[in-house]
Amino acid sequence: MSEIVLNINILNVENQKFINDNLNSDIKSLMLKGIRLDGVSDKEIVEQIESKKKAETKLPTWFNTAKIYYPNKLNIEQTSSEITASYKASLISGRTLIDITGGFGVDAFYFSKRFEQVVHCETNKALSLISKHNFDALKAQNIDNLFIDGIEHLKMHNTSYDWIYCDPSRRHDEKGKVYFLKDCIPNIPEHLPLLLQRSENLLVKTSPLLDISMGIKDLNCVKDIHVVAVNNEVKEILWVLNKNFYGNKTIYAINLGSDANVPFTVEWESEKRNEANYSLPLAYLYEPNTAILKTGAFNCVANQFNVHKLHQHSHLYTSNELVQFPGRRFSIECVVPYNRRASAIRTIEKANISTRNFPESVHKIRETFKIKDGGDAYLFFTTDLNGQKVVIICSKI
Repeated sequence: MSEIVLNINILNVENQKFINDNLNSDIKSLMLKGIRLDGVSDKEIVEQIESKKKAETKLPTWFNTAKIYYPNKLNIEQTSSEITASYKASLISGRTLIDITGGFGVDAFYFSKRFEQVVHCETNKALSLISKHNFDALKAQNIDNLFIDGIEHLKMHNTSYDWIYCDPSRRHDEKGKVYFLKDCIPNIPEHLPLLLQRSENLLVKTSPLLDISMGIKDLNCVKDIHVVAVNNEVKEILWVLNKNFYGNKTIYAINLGSDANVPFTVEWESEKRNEANYSLPLAYLYEPNTAILKTGAFNCVANQFNVHKLHQHSHLYTSNELVQFPGRRFSIECVVPYNRRASAIRTIEKANISTRNFPESVHKIRETFKIKDGGDAYLFFTTDLNGQKVVIICSKI
């Protein structure tokens, strides 16, 4: 097998100019015309254009740094965004950290700002070389790049670290895309004894689809859980493990990139001890962000923010006094009983529609009432505490 090397010709001034000039070009048209640049194939240039374009909003530091070398676009899609990498790095610090699933290196780069020394392990030779090149371009001099399986490295060396970080791959050769921890690579539950021998502190990133109670069961000694959303879309769950921790677990719901990022923190077991108050719609309506919904702490939210639930399964809240809330806030204009002939609804031509604990889909509702998407009106089709189907007509605060 020939040795894998990076085609440094990609970084030539002329080739970089072509990449930058064509970030918004139609790729198929470029390929049909033929690119014909010195020292690089059309495929290599297209790969750089596609990946750099994806990095523009996801990885602005990389995008705005000269002579960054990009892997294929799948690697860019799978890597952490800068906003989530920065958040996870803010949770921990110390002298040494090893990232046993290094990838493109976004997380390692942000960890290098919080640790004296970071070790980046990656089994893909090309990706390991690319990340090393980019760390140099980014002037991150305290990262050691190792072309090796991170678990095997820990087995071979009796070195202790302040922290171990792992983002297990959710792509399985036989099972395809997976979500259970035991199906991911590496299998963290299987290797947990080794990991806790090499460090007392672990930070594990998992799919947002992983059931939190299942993660707690599989990982043991979980101290904190961070459900991280970006602009109201849950992107990842972060698990902080400490070898000697056996107390109450704390769960954090974070909505990054949002103007209404009101923090929410709760003990995992406290939801069972809390009961929410219920009410018919009052003056204001509150819709929790997706990070809150993932935690399942619906009663705790009601009690922490002094609001009332509309129904056990609706997960919408109301109050007479406007309060800060981790989600969207609305002023209620009127509440009407739901029926297919409701005149108050049929007069609305354009609105933003949401359903909560309601039997019909948004698509079906739009067809029935001929309501276009958008505008300033917000309609919530839901069920109230009396089990009645209602439509809450609101304006956003």
